Amino acid sequence: MKLTMPQAELYVPDGVEEAAALARTTHLAISAHQDDIEIMAYHGILACFGRQDRWFCGVVVTNGAGSPRDDLYADYTDERMQAVRRVEQKKAAFVGEYGAQFLLDFPSSAVKDASHRGPVEDLKSILRACRPEVVYTHNLADKHDTHIGVALKAVQAIRELEPDERPKTLYGCEVWRDLDWMVDDDKTAFDLSAHPNLAAALLGVFDSQICGGKRYDLATTGRRFAHATYHASHGTDKSNQLSFAMDMTPLVQDPSLDPLEFVRGFIRRFEEDVVGRVCKLR
Repeated sequence: MKLTMPQAELYVPDGVEEAAALARTTHLAISAHQDDIEIMAYHGILACFGRQDRWFCGVVVTNGAGSPRDDLYADYTDERMQAVRRVEQKKAAFVGEYGAQFLLDFPSSAVKDASHRGPVEDLKSILRACRPEVVYTHNLADKHDTHIGVALKAVQAIRELEPDERPKTLYGCEVWRDLDWMVDDDKTAFDLSAHPNLAAALLGVFDSQICGGKRYDLATTGRRFAHATYHASHGTDKSNQLSFAMDMTPLVQDPSLDPLEFVRGFIRRFEEDVVGRVCKLR
């Protein structure tokens, strides 16, 4: 597969030939940065882990430049940090038994530029080769510009495929803004209780981020535990850990649907829920 950036790479942990490795994909995640996949798409990793009939493929769109750094990594140049983050992502792919892992190596500026076609074309090629049933990406209410850029590129790429090439489901997942605020009827809740050791191992692989000053491992696990308890106020917990997703499938089923109006619908329903409760009880 020909990819846009010179340093773009495909890593297949079990060494299967490229075409076969990609064709077995059932679940695919499209993320902005190294470690986003393990935070937002653990549901897909779990669905495939230890299975021979389901395979997970990860796609990291950007090169990871500009990340905060401290401790061991305090004096690392941006180039050296990018190299470390690339190795860490490969480690996660090996630990999680991914079928394949793409590192597309785009600068964030390319993702945030609506006119830049490189990420869209690469994603189209990957989606055609993988033909996943389920795709995970960032949600459209995330507060990180690069995450929103990746989500929009993913939607655009899927829309440009033929209808029979598109995934059945597209989920927008939590990283830089959780989705607890959404009304319950709008949330897709993923039970992440299984294999907590695997979740910890995947998050812990990214030492450059954790030791570098961001405890994503603790924050991600804490959010999952909190969601499991606070999701329902009038019942006992049904799982130990949950994550929430925004079902963005309508955006790829109906290419005329405006992503901005789509996400406004979730915000509007949240507003109506809050206002309705206050008005009812004041």
